[in-house]
Amino acid sequence: MDNEAIIKSTGSRIDEEVEGGIWSKFVYVWRLLYRDKAGMLGLAMFLIVVATAVFSPVLSPYDPLKQDLMAAKQPPAWSEKGTMAHILGTDNLGRDMLSRIIYGSRVSLTVGFFGVLIACSLGMTIGLISGYIGGRVDSFIMGGVNMILALPYLVFVVFIASILGRSLFNVILIFGFTNIPIFARITRGEVLRLRESGFVESALSIGATRTRILYSHILPNLLGPLITIATFEMSGMIFYEAGLGFLGLSVPPSTPSWGNMLASGRQYLTIYPWIATFPGLAIVFTGLGMNLFGDWLRDVLDPRLRRTKR
Repeated sequence: MDNEAIIKSTGSRIDEEVEGGIWSKFVYVWRLLYRDKAGMLGLAMFLIVVATAVFSPVLSPYDPLKQDLMAAKQPPAWSEKGTMAHILGTDNLGRDMLSRIIYGSRVSLTVGFFGVLIACSLGMTIGLISGYIGGRVDSFIMGGVNMILALPYLVFVVFIASILGRSLFNVILIFGFTNIPIFARITRGEVLRLRESGFVESALSIGATRTRILYSHILPNLLGPLITIATFEMSGMIFYEAGLGFLGLSVPPSTPSWGNMLASGRQYLTIYPWIATFPGLAIVFTGLGMNLFGDWLRDVLDPRLRRTKR
């Protein structure tokens, strides 16, 4: 049997094993999640935010942009002057706080998801090329990555945002491209480790091409660390988007976002604290849920950590 036939037969056996064990792997992962109460809590919190963003037109009691100056600065329903018409109160323009928080989840999750998607896909590609080819290509790429990582991140992001202007598309591009070095560096490190492993050397010995080794042997082993980092980076992007909104550099003022709500409520913090408190709690809730879920993912996808917990 020639080398190509060996490669094909090996790949077909692996495919059969994966297809046959999908359900058992799902059950195994679910049992690991069920045993980790913090992971279950984090997943539940994250799913609540996702469901809120997806079904915001149904869940929102009011139009988040509708102003009613006669009802401006109403306290939450449980306060002395609050009403059930506005459960979380209203802001300085009479807009319903609950509706704006519900719609604000869309902005945060959109920025986090697409920002991570851009950063992970491009950073992974750059890291694969740099780590596997090595030599001058690796030195050139890592020189650029190290130069970007040496810049103060928040100052760098604020500088770019002030040039590009306020829009959701610009915010996604900013976070997507400024986080590429993180994924590129992690991918390169994993590739340098994996290319010296036994299974890669075995594939080389039977004549596997460089492309096949990258996409069939190295890339599947990168998914675990990259998924874990993506979870934490998505949480970080949500925080940074809120920070840009607080500085007036995120989405336009008319767009309901948690950062914009914090910015508009800071001047009323001592008089009408709910205007800034509830958006801040929404940010904390989302970030906490994603970090708890990310911790569980790290433990599950890293066999060394999984063994120590048994």
